[in-house]
Amino acid sequence: MTDQTGLQAPGLVPGACDLPWYRRAFAQGAGYILPSCVFAFIPIAYAWDAGPALVTLVTLNCLAIVAFFIGSTLVMHWPEYGRWLWLAGLIGAILVLGVFPESRPLYFAPFVTCAAVTLIAWRHALIVVIATTVIGIGFSLLRGDLFGVVMVLMGLAIALTVGIGIRYDAARAALRKAEERTAVLAVAAERERIGRDLHDILGHSLTTIAVKADLAQRLASRDPDATAVQIGEIAAIARQSLKDVRATAAGMREVRLASEIAAARSVLTAAGIECRAPVALPVIGDADSELLGYAVREAVTNVVRHSRATSCTIEADAGHVTVTDDGRGFTGARDGSGLAGLRSRVEQAGGTFDVRASSNGTVLSVRLAVRTPEGAR
Repeated sequence: MTDQTGLQAPGLVPGACDLPWYRRAFAQGAGYILPSCVFAFIPIAYAWDAGPALVTLVTLNCLAIVAFFIGSTLVMHWPEYGRWLWLAGLIGAILVLGVFPESRPLYFAPFVTCAAVTLIAWRHALIVVIATTVIGIGFSLLRGDLFGVVMVLMGLAIALTVGIGIRYDAARAALRKAEERTAVLAVAAERERIGRDLHDILGHSLTTIAVKADLAQRLASRDPDATAVQIGEIAAIARQSLKDVRATAAGMREVRLASEIAAARSVLTAAGIECRAPVALPVIGDADSELLGYAVREAVTNVVRHSRATSCTIEADAGHVTVTDDGRGFTGARDGSGLAGLRSRVEQAGGTFDVRASSNGTVLSVRLAVRTPEGAR
């Protein structure tokens, strides 16, 4: 019988339900409360001179109180209403003890308050603890029993100590789980970043290598010198790609808009696509320059791979870049991994990303939020 709908018992130990009953009891605090059960038999001493029958009844009543008190460590997995009934049984057994002369039931206030803070939700347990304390002190004062007042106040102190300790442990466990979830999310985010960066690097570089290899193949029989130049550039691009991959793994690679425009001009020309791009740029902060550089890289890679364009225009300023081609146009299909990664980067930076078909080709536009310039490269 487990609690599927109500509030969980504060003293419940996860996994204890599968243990044998005696191990479950000790796992949930029986070892701490067993010594205090000795005090439950004090009323027997007060009733000792009243005759065997009364002593027997008081003894049975005390055993019932002890059973309810220790049993509270065994019912923490019960539904909420079941735990309330168990607490009510404990209170009832203590009240019955009051029927016997000189039994001093108020001395059992710590049993009620401690059971309450382990069995029922904290906000409800506080009501029980405060009510027990107020009633216990009131009756003790009416009877002139100062030791009763001490016992009731001791019950209040023990209950608050136990309850606050349980809440502290629960908060620490929740914090630990939150830290574990944060660590998992951080690892996932880092994997996504590395995967996105590798796609940006290798996609562009391999496209450039493929284009230059095709050009070298066409020039091989006609112009050996030009072929050698293209092969040398292929080797240089391959070495640079290797450096970029290593730097990406270390999180140190830098991408800048100016260098990406220069690289775009080179790869577009090698692919036989006319390139119109700015030769000078305004001052752009490093973060914006990096993001706009990624936008140019992804757009030009798609132009060379998919557009079948004859010309490509790159427009750029301090917070905006637009790449337009005259190819077959954007089909409107779902973004590929490159465009999806770029969209994610831009939106995380607070900018806007748009790719659409124009009257004679495709337009990719990225506009960033306004930033304070940090310097340009």
